[in-house]
Amino acid sequence: MVQFLWLFLQILLINIVLSGDNAVVIAMASKNLPAEQRRQAIWWGTAGAIGLRLVLTLIAVFVLGIPYIQAAGSLLLLWIAVKLLIDDEGEAHVKQASTLPKAVWTIIVADFVMSLDNVLAIAAKAGNNVFVIILGIGVSIPIIIWGSTLVMKLLHKYPIFIYLGAAILGYTAGEMFVNDEEMHRLFLHDDSPLHWIIPVLTTIFVVAAGLGKKLTARRTA
Repeated sequence: MVQFLWLFLQILLINIVLSGDNAVVIAMASKNLPAEQRRQAIWWGTAGAIGLRLVLTLIAVFVLGIPYIQAAGSLLLLWIAVKLLIDDEGEAHVKQASTLPKAVWTIIVADFVMSLDNVLAIAAKAGNNVFVIILGIGVSIPIIIWGSTLVMKLLHKYPIFIYLGAAILGYTAGEMFVNDEEMHRLFLHDDSPLHWIIPVLTTIFVVAAGLGKKLTARRTA
């Protein structure tokens, strides 16, 4: 039970941290609509986007079982984790829609384009636990719907959550690499210390990259 709750909390945090830009998409796409239509656009757009993300995540769970895919995915996830900390882009550039259908479509399409990181990270962290995937994404729905730009503001105000999320992504990337069957067959044995050394190193690498970027920015400011 404790392990399940810990996994659920990690997935929830990953989804919230990586959904900051998605929340801005929702706010900007529906900005020009009347109040009532804005609420409808947020609900329908988010429902469609979350439904699509669930399907893509479940597909990714099975795709990651293909040899070498997990190893390749681990490198991509490591890049996503580093980018989360060093990327200075705090604003999503999204076309503002003038009608309800256009706003809903904009939200769904933009979320689809921006959700690769969410899908890959959650699928890798949850493994074959479909229930925790659905639960983790489902609980994050109201946060994304009602949070909108507040999510981004909180993440900027309390960067510890971004670092924690990035650290989880870094560790997950290391786990993905060592869990790839072909990597295991080639050079990882059951009793090899690399099973825990690699995830720890990838975690340190991600956090160090973020801190390094922050220190460099302070010196040049």
